[in-house]
Amino acid sequence: MQTSTPGPKPRMAVHKFASCDGCQLTFLNMGETLLQLADMVELVHFAEAGPVAPDAEVDIAFIEGSVTTEHDLERIKQIRSHSGFIVAFGACATAGGIQALRNFADAGEWLSAVYATPEYIDSLATSTPMSDHVKVDLEIWGCPPNRDQVLGAIRAWLYGTLPKQSQDKVCMECKRQHAVCVLVAKGMPCMGPVTQTGCGALCPSFGRGCYSCYGPAEALNTDSLAGWFEGLGLLPEDITRQFRHLNNSAPGFRDAATNIISTDAGHGH
Repeated sequence: MQTSTPGPKPRMAVHKFASCDGCQLTFLNMGETLLQLADMVELVHFAEAGPVAPDAEVDIAFIEGSVTTEHDLERIKQIRSHSGFIVAFGACATAGGIQALRNFADAGEWLSAVYATPEYIDSLATSTPMSDHVKVDLEIWGCPPNRDQVLGAIRAWLYGTLPKQSQDKVCMECKRQHAVCVLVAKGMPCMGPVTQTGCGALCPSFGRGCYSCYGPAEALNTDSLAGWFEGLGLLPEDITRQFRHLNNSAPGFRDAATNIISTDAGHGH
């Protein structure tokens, strides 16, 4: 890793794959803090911000988006070959994103239903995270990650270490924010008990259930939460949808949804 020794600034790139660009906006929305970032690193490739040099040799590369085409597969391997340290940031890069819902369906049928000439569409049957294809040195979860996560990762890397990443559940953040528990008080489905915080409990603070934007927390008990949802009157397919959201292919959520479907099928529903 790079250290804070005198000399040329470390070279950094931000690459986009299949995504909505929201994670890149984490950088652009930093405002004046983006100038501080410019003091720490030399930004050599970031198409959305200006500089374009996708094949440049860099010390650290941030990757937004998932692998969804054959070209994506070739490109991420090329980026890995000329990047010293790779950070996959955002739900798409760490878990396949919302587009990974195709992993649970017949992607060919979807293409045929949407496009008049689907044979011209270059798309894989799956949407997969970067770690499925290349070595990823750090993952930053979130849809999108927050500014402190991104800056903290860069600063830690500059000092030759990895950032400390909190895996507290959103429930803990709700308590810190004095937010009323929507699951208990309102009988509303909420993924907070199995989702790591990072948003400041944004949705529960406004009386909405958590959408699991920041991915699985540590020490998951998805069976217990599924039981809660069932007690609220949710049908198995509705419970499955709770786990198949933004981070649907994260192992903890994917396995929970699969278990619910299997159990429901075993009961003959």
